[in-house]
Amino acid sequence: MREGYYTDAYFNHARAALLADDKHPRVVMQAFQRHSSMLGGMDEAIAVLKLCSHGWDELTVHALHDGDRIEPWETVMTIEGDYTLFAHLETVYLGVLARRTLIATNVSRVLSAANGKPIIFMPARHDHHRVQTGDGYAAYVAGAILGAPVGVTSDAQASWWGGRGVGTVPHALIAAYGGNTVLAATKFAEWAPADFNVTVLVDFENDSVRTALDVARALGPRLWGVRLDTSGQLVDRSLWAEMGDFDPRGVNERLVHKVRDALDANGHEQVRIVVSGGFTVEKIIDFEEKGVPVDAYGVGSSLIRGENDYTADIVLVDGHEAAKVGRRFRSNPRLERVE
Repeated sequence: MREGYYTDAYFNHARAALLADDKHPRVVMQAFQRHSSMLGGMDEAIAVLKLCSHGWDELTVHALHDGDRIEPWETVMTIEGDYTLFAHLETVYLGVLARRTLIATNVSRVLSAANGKPIIFMPARHDHHRVQTGDGYAAYVAGAILGAPVGVTSDAQASWWGGRGVGTVPHALIAAYGGNTVLAATKFAEWAPADFNVTVLVDFENDSVRTALDVARALGPRLWGVRLDTSGQLVDRSLWAEMGDFDPRGVNERLVHKVRDALDANGHEQVRIVVSGGFTVEKIIDFEEKGVPVDAYGVGSSLIRGENDYTADIVLVDGHEAAKVGRRFRSNPRLERVE
C-alpha cells in the first residue's frame, strides 16, 4: 500500500512527477460525500495514513468520528502537509470511507426501522471475504451508536471488537441428516456450548408451523428461537388454504402470525421468531407498522447495496485557494485534530 500498489495509477504518476521536479506543495485536502449518512471507516482511513504515508508526523489531520451523522457535502476529514507524503493514498482512504460508510448507514437505517429489535448482519455470502472484518465493525459501530444489538455471522466480522459469529442450524445440516430438522437440531444442540443461543431454520420441508412445533417439543428450553426463511418463490404449507387476498409467497406477516400463535398455544411462548429472506428497510417498516410478532431480523444483501462515494479535493496550495470550479474549502467546526 505504501508503494502505491492499490492506488489509481494517475496519483502515483502525479507524485512521481512532483518528486522528479523536487516540488513539495503544502496542501489542504478535504474529503466529503453527498448523502445524509452515518460515517464509517474513519479509524481505518487514519490508520492507512499513519502507516502508509511517507511522514505521518509531518501531516496535520482533522476528522470526524466513526458513527457520526454527516450531511451532504460536509467535510469529514482534512489532511494538511506536503502532498508528496500522501498523494499515493487517496484511492485507499476514500475507498475505505466509501465502503464502511455505506455499511454503517445501511445498518443504521435497518436498525431504526426495526424499532430496537436485534438484527443479524448476514451479507458475508454476498461479497468477497476480504471485506468482512471492516464491514462487521461498521455494522457493530452502527449498533453501538443506536443502542441496538447487531449480531454478525462470521468470526472475521466480529474480530475487531473481540466478538464471535452467530448463526442458526442451517439448511445444509438438516440436509446432512436426511432432511430431518428435529434430528439435526437435536444433534446441534448436543454439540453447542451452554451459552449458545440455539436457533433453528424451520422451512426445510416448507411446513414452518409443524416444524417449529416439532423442534420446540424436542429441544424444550434449549431452543432459543426458530428462523423463518421461506423462499420468495414458495408458499408455506400452512397458507395453502388461504391464498387469494394477499401475496402468500416467502416470509409474510400471516405466516409469522401462524407460527407465533401455534407456539404460544402449545406452551412455547419463550421461543423467539427470527425472519430472513429478502428483508429490506421497507419490508421491515411494513412489518413493524403492522405489529408482526418478529423478535429479530436477519438481513443480507440489502446491507451492501447502494453507494456512499467520497471525493477528495485539494482546496489550498501553499496557503492559496486552489479548488476546482464548484469545489471550495468548507470549514467544519466538528472536526477534531488527530494525534
